[in-house]
Amino acid sequence: MTMQEESIVPATSVSRALARDRLGVLEIGSAIASSVAPLTVVALVVITALAVTGLIGVPVAILAVAAILMVFAVGYMAMSRHIDNAGAFYAYVAQGLGRPLGVGTAWFALFVYNSFQLCCYGGIGALAALTSPLIRSSTGIAVAWWVFAFAAWAVVGLLGAHEVKLSGRILMVLVILETVLVVAFTVAIMLTPGFHFSLDALSVRNLWMPGVGTLIVLGMTAYAGIEQSVVYGEESKNRERTIPRATYGTILVVAAVYVFASVVVISAGGPQIIGRASAEGSELFFTMSAVVLGQTALLVGKAALGSSLFAAAVSFHQAIARYVFALGREGVLPRTFGATVKGGAPRNASIVQTAFAFCVLATYAIAGWDPLVQLFYWGSTTGGLGILLLITLTSAAVIVYFWRDSRGESLWHRRIAPLLATVILLFVSVKALQSLPIQYAVEGGTGPARAVPIALLVVFAAGTGWGVVLRFLNPPVYAGIGRGTRSATVL
Repeated sequence: MTMQEESIVPATSVSRALARDRLGVLEIGSAIASSVAPLTVVALVVITALAVTGLIGVPVAILAVAAILMVFAVGYMAMSRHIDNAGAFYAYVAQGLGRPLGVGTAWFALFVYNSFQLCCYGGIGALAALTSPLIRSSTGIAVAWWVFAFAAWAVVGLLGAHEVKLSGRILMVLVILETVLVVAFTVAIMLTPGFHFSLDALSVRNLWMPGVGTLIVLGMTAYAGIEQSVVYGEESKNRERTIPRATYGTILVVAAVYVFASVVVISAGGPQIIGRASAEGSELFFTMSAVVLGQTALLVGKAALGSSLFAAAVSFHQAIARYVFALGREGVLPRTFGATVKGGAPRNASIVQTAFAFCVLATYAIAGWDPLVQLFYWGSTTGGLGILLLITLTSAAVIVYFWRDSRGESLWHRRIAPLLATVILLFVSVKALQSLPIQYAVEGGTGPARAVPIALLVVFAAGTGWGVVLRFLNPPVYAGIGRGTRSATVL
């Protein structure tokens, strides 16, 4: 930034800030682990990956993605030490690759995170609808899927409008509970008579099979939310230590849980695992454990799966609200979104997100669209692809940011790791884009395989265009893009 631009940015002290010193490693780790949703990944994503690709290499793909994210996090965490902004990807790209691209990234991120949050509502509705026949037989009332989805929406909106500490406690309880259940169900499967452990799914040769791009995208979906740790930077205790510990720790823990569970499921299924995954879907994981635990495992598993999706919806809502807050605080979006209430909660940003989710759910309900395929599966797949592209762009931004000024960071943190991560991510992104028809289970160039890339491109271009417009129509706002509290004014 030039000296002239620095002078444009208001120097006034800022009152529009998120609550400081509220979150420690456990709270932030729980928030991002909840968006990752361990039970949802094992019971839905892993099983879906087996059914869609016909490949057993899900565990090694999960490990590969974890390794990529660990390398990416080196530069990402280094940049977080110098940029304190709730709009993480937005701020990093803005200060690395330029303000217009930063705004484009913000709009892109909002699209992606909304895909994830909305898919959670679809999953909750579809899962809860399975109980509708039971409700109808006892009450005579048929309950549609969207009734359950709107019930979850209302609670998520209520939690999002209050300070993060409240939802943080709830998320911590839920994520610990679902992680314990994943481990318990997995151990039960291992205790099934005739179980034989196999490491074939961990063979590296699985990464060179046709369709591996789809596995990588689904693997990225399994970690969606890991990058959100820096979103809570302004609210964390001792940001320079808390954020890296929460990020690395969560990647390692969830990777271990995912690999353990997926290897056991594939071992238990043997040669029939692909067929069973296609036929039984989300019930496969619970059905396998029920051999030892009894039919109660099915009921507990479905209930826990619903709470897992709910926790993910809360976590993504919090992340979206903070992105909208960051954009509002800087004037990129209306300033009212940048206001906080007592306790430091970005209530206005949260309310607008709640309203948007209502409109989408209402559209699905009125149109009669399938909540499981057209909302949950398409939404999660779109989110996985979008996160991959966002991380790739941010990794490039890290390189450029430190190329101009090392800021005291080591060569490994500022150059080697970011370069390595960017090259790998670019390669993986190309593979992912080539496998879109497989991911969405449609013919090439049709349906979501065609619409999703166009939508992502249009959203990014529109945001970038808005950044360019701000440069000419509102230079003070443009000069402060991506600068967080230093660019806000007290209104």
